[in-house]
Amino acid sequence: MATPPEDPIKCSSPRNTSCTITNSYGAFPDRTTCSASQVLYPTSEDELVSAIAFAAKNRMKMKVATRYSHSIPKLVCPDDQKNGLLISTKYLNQIVKVDVEERKMVIASGVTLRQLINEAAKVGLALPYGPYWWGLTIGGLMGTGAHGSSLWGRGSSVHDHVVEVRIVVPTSPENGFAKVLVLKEGDEDLNAVKVSLGVLGVLSQITIKLEPMFKRSITYLVKNDSDLGDQVASFGRQHEFADITWYPSQQKAVYRVDDRVPINTSGNGLSDFLPFRPTASLELALVRTIEDVQESTNDANGKCSLAKTITDALINSAYGLTNNGIIFTGYPVIGFQNRLQASGTCLDSPKDAKFTVCAWDSRVKGEFFHQTTFSIPLPSAKAFIEDVQKLVQIEPKSLCGQELYNGILMRYVKTSSAFLGKQDDAIDFDITYYRSKDPMNPRLYEDILEEIEQLGIFKYGGLPHWGKNRNLAFDKAIRKYKFVDKFLQVKERFDPQGLFSSEWTDQVLGLKKGLMIEKDGCALEGLCICSQDSHCAPSKGYYCRPGKVYKEARVCARVKSKV
Repeated sequence: MATPPEDPIKCSSPRNTSCTITNSYGAFPDRTTCSASQVLYPTSEDELVSAIAFAAKNRMKMKVATRYSHSIPKLVCPDDQKNGLLISTKYLNQIVKVDVEERKMVIASGVTLRQLINEAAKVGLALPYGPYWWGLTIGGLMGTGAHGSSLWGRGSSVHDHVVEVRIVVPTSPENGFAKVLVLKEGDEDLNAVKVSLGVLGVLSQITIKLEPMFKRSITYLVKNDSDLGDQVASFGRQHEFADITWYPSQQKAVYRVDDRVPINTSGNGLSDFLPFRPTASLELALVRTIEDVQESTNDANGKCSLAKTITDALINSAYGLTNNGIIFTGYPVIGFQNRLQASGTCLDSPKDAKFTVCAWDSRVKGEFFHQTTFSIPLPSAKAFIEDVQKLVQIEPKSLCGQELYNGILMRYVKTSSAFLGKQDDAIDFDITYYRSKDPMNPRLYEDILEEIEQLGIFKYGGLPHWGKNRNLAFDKAIRKYKFVDKFLQVKERFDPQGLFSSEWTDQVLGLKKGLMIEKDGCALEGLCICSQDSHCAPSKGYYCRPGKVYKEARVCARVKSKV
């Protein structure tokens, strides 16, 4: 049977009242459940204006929800859960206009990346860069600054290809409680709206600048990671769509050599990334059970063996690339941009299959993970990589568990004009790793991953990805943005009553304290940085200790004897 992801919003009444919202993973970083008194599903800009006017008139806190809700942090939680309103963009999914001559597309904010790619391709146009997962909505990926990998052109962040937006904001009673603002290139307010965290209003329509359709040629090169630090900065300048997948415990780096080729080059390649394909729930349960056992028995050898098997399988299958849409016959894989840039076929599992889902679907026993993702300025990337390599020299098996989730994905990002966008040309390190269903359970090599997190965020000043990360990554992070004051001024003008704000977004924006939550076990979930043993799991042998390479770090380390 077909098993697309369920709606992240559930209501106890057929009138869409008494509702809860979560994300596609089934849990927020602090595991709270978010509630709202009501959800509205506008289908047009007029209905969106009415929804916001209704909330503004009744002084209701509001949040925007997307079709699949892929953000890990609590961006969608209304502050007033008893009287809060959710506005879903699920049905704001229209392609409004395509101007082939101007190479522009006007879309409603609930359009998915997949829709955008497919509709553009029908008229010979292409989005040059974007995330690799096509299940994001354009409004959602703009809100969190989602991106692909490139230092070329306007860069890999989708919001930097946006040339106009229509945003609905609350306003005074004499103006009908809500109004539409139109922001175009050259308007400084657009730089606030491009990455808004959902606190400025609701995006109604977005105009994106596209390019003529083109072809790409992709080859994956597997190399030893001994010179990765030296290669990282130059590699992103050499190839337009370059990225690197790094397996530190295997001392292996996979370089994606990826460039445009003439449109008449032979080839009809397709990307169907293996981890984004539908997976049988029984298979997922087996894999998770094995991982749970390895964690509970501290079986590093088992994790390393399994990681190598999985990595070899991914590399040998070209990560899901095929030369003709059916089989992989060898490199280079050449094809049209719309067939290579993103995938996510688990969103539409085949009807004739057994119960198959996306691997992280919370309805089944499958993947449950943390994601630590930050961008480090290119000049500092070498030193960060070398610090991680030093940690691996000390604990060679420490990152095998992380390699079960396909290593560290390294994507290139360019300096952005958005106030809360990337501040420098940088490389984004995307690290996915095991999360226990029990928040008081430490991970195997808990300390190494915590030290890498603190290395990237604090020692090297990494900017957190707004749609990922645990709480500690956002602590004081807003101070790293040169134009945050301008962003906050726009926020005050657009939403002076803070109807789109929440306690969590105020904490992230530095307007309130309380982002770090100190309690027993808080460091295990990234709710705090440990400052005492009780923040770890002393009853299970995990105590708060300095880092091994970054001595200023404070991490939960497994200590066989406390003496």
